[in-house]
Amino acid sequence: MRYDVNLSILFTELPLLRRAEAARKAGFGAVEFWWPFATATPSDAEVDSFVRSVEDAGVDLASLNFFAGEMAAGERGLVSWPGREREFADTVEIAVAIAERLGCRTFNALYGNRIEGIAPEAQDELALANLAVAADSARRIGASLVLEPLSGAESYPLRTAADAFAVIDKAGRENLALLFDLYHLAVNGDDIDAVISVHAQRIGHVQVADAPGRHQPGTGSLDIRGYLAKLAATGYDGYVGLEYQPAGPSEESFGWLAAAPGRENA
Repeated sequence: MRYDVNLSILFTELPLLRRAEAARKAGFGAVEFWWPFATATPSDAEVDSFVRSVEDAGVDLASLNFFAGEMAAGERGLVSWPGREREFADTVEIAVAIAERLGCRTFNALYGNRIEGIAPEAQDELALANLAVAADSARRIGASLVLEPLSGAESYPLRTAADAFAVIDKAGRENLALLFDLYHLAVNGDDIDAVISVHAQRIGHVQVADAPGRHQPGTGSLDIRGYLAKLAATGYDGYVGLEYQPAGPSEESFGWLAAAPGRENA
C-alpha cells in the first residue's frame, strides 16, 4: 500500500512551493494537493512554478483537486454550481495539463454546496453534465475522477458513500470512483466496514485522519490500521493520502506509519 502526503494540510508551516521537498526529506515519494492556486485560472508562471517544485523534489503527484472556490469561506466545489461553469471548465483544462506533465492520474471533484434559491434538481443536473465533461477530459490521459463525501459542511449534499455512488451511477462514466476518506465517513456515521466489503472495487483514492480531532492516526478512536488492512486484503493498491491536521510539527506526525499495513511511501 502506498502512502502520500497532502501538502495543503501538512507542512503548512512552509511556503507551498517548498512543501514537496519537505515531504521527500520526510521519506515520502508521493504527494497530493487541494487546488494549489488562489483562482481557477492561475497564470502560466504560477503553474510552471508549482510543477517545477514537484519535479525538483523528485516526488510523484498522486492526486489533485479541481478548484473548489473559496474554501476558507465555506465553498466546497463548483461541480453543481450554476453560473460558474466557465470556472469549472477552466480548472479541468488546467488540472489535466498539470497532471499530464507530472503523471498524476486522480482528480478530486468536490461536488459543491446547495445554493439557496436554486432547485437541488437543477444543481444535480448541472453536476452530471460537468462530471461527464471532466471525466472525458481526464480519460484522455488515462486519469479518473473521485467524488468525496464531506463532513462539517452543512450545505454539502454528499455525506455518505451511498450519496456519492448515486451520483457516480447516474453520471455513467467508467472513470468515476469514490474518494474513501475514513475521517469524513466516520464522522458522518457511515458504515466503513460495509463500504469496504461491498464497494472496495469502486474506491479510487483513500485518505485518512483520526476522529475526533482530524489529527494523525492514533490520536482518536478510529481503527485506521484495521480498516487499511481490510482494504489491502481486497486488493486495493492505490494511494492512501495523509490528509490530517498534525497534532504538532508535521515531521513528527508520521510515527504511526511504522506499523501501517503494507507501508510503501514511494
